Amino acid sequence: MSKKSSVPAKGSRQGGRAKTGSDAGSSQLARRAYRTMLEARLLEEKLAALYRSGKIVGGVFLGRGQEALSVALGVHLRRGDVYAPLIRDQAGRLAFGDTILDTLRTYLGSSLGSMRGRDGNIHRGRPTEGYHAMISHLGAMVSTVCGGLIAKRFRGESGVVGATCIGEGGTSTGSFHEGMNMAAVEKLPLVVVVANNQFSYSTPNDRQFACGDLVSRAEGYGITGRRADGNDLIDCLQVIGDAVAAARSGEGPQLVVADLLRLVGHGEHDDASYIPSEMKKSPLGRDCLLLARDSLIEKGWLTEAEATEWHAVVEKEVEETASKVMREPAPDPSEEDWNAFASLGRNFESGGGQ
Repeated sequence: MSKKSSVPAKGSRQGGRAKTGSDAGSSQLARRAYRTMLEARLLEEKLAALYRSGKIVGGVFLGRGQEALSVALGVHLRRGDVYAPLIRDQAGRLAFGDTILDTLRTYLGSSLGSMRGRDGNIHRGRPTEGYHAMISHLGAMVSTVCGGLIAKRFRGESGVVGATCIGEGGTSTGSFHEGMNMAAVEKLPLVVVVANNQFSYSTPNDRQFACGDLVSRAEGYGITGRRADGNDLIDCLQVIGDAVAAARSGEGPQLVVADLLRLVGHGEHDDASYIPSEMKKSPLGRDCLLLARDSLIEKGWLTEAEATEWHAVVEKEVEETASKVMREPAPDPSEEDWNAFASLGRNFESGGGQ
């Protein structure tokens, strides 16, 4: 797998290697990213256990194996940006400002959560803060983020970035194409991160697309294409950091493609028996969380003792928060005002109503 930090699609425009202001080689950035990956992994393990015990209604879709790629996008965004995560982006959500508390409140249907127990657990967001609630239709979030960026342009806002993630299967949809084409024509500061996790549900890549490499699609749109090693936290931080910096500085849309392997089924209802065992044993099947831990320790940016302590602290926080949320009230239809979330005001959405 290529270890180059930026591989432009042949013939596409490649911006310079703009620095992010928080260099991807920074030990502080890498430590923050690893800690967030750890939070996402332990939180999702708890969600899976709650689902299996019948405590969660609806689907549970884990990001195991995609945390490095997801967190790398979240840590490079800032207040004022637009972020539209998908179902496997718990790490990116936490990096962007989501919390373990609100995640558990949403999954467990607490009326004290930002969604008030009214919507599906993966559709949570805080739109006025640039954190878009996910639309399940694949590819739809590309156009949604483009709309948010156009709105900011009309308001005279500059220096912002819009970002979303998508799986390789979603790149086959009309929504993806329309959104990417709009972003290219309008030269929007859009970053689209494609997690090529090898299977669109159970459909392998060779039945999903015929091009040799998804990054080459950037050429057709006339935008910059980059490739990252989806299992390597440091490489993901560098490549996505450069893409965000380039978009923010006016170099137009950026397409980042990363190869990795989804280490679980499509959802907790899926045993992933269609994934060949040899693929699981290949470099694609390496666990990005363990690789990040080993890499940071090797660089002297993290110690074994710190890693062990962080795991214990996060695990305790997840367990205590879950116990707290399971004691919170469920929504009462007789007391619900049924108003749209947009009418609730910023105070509730930002947590003031909790």
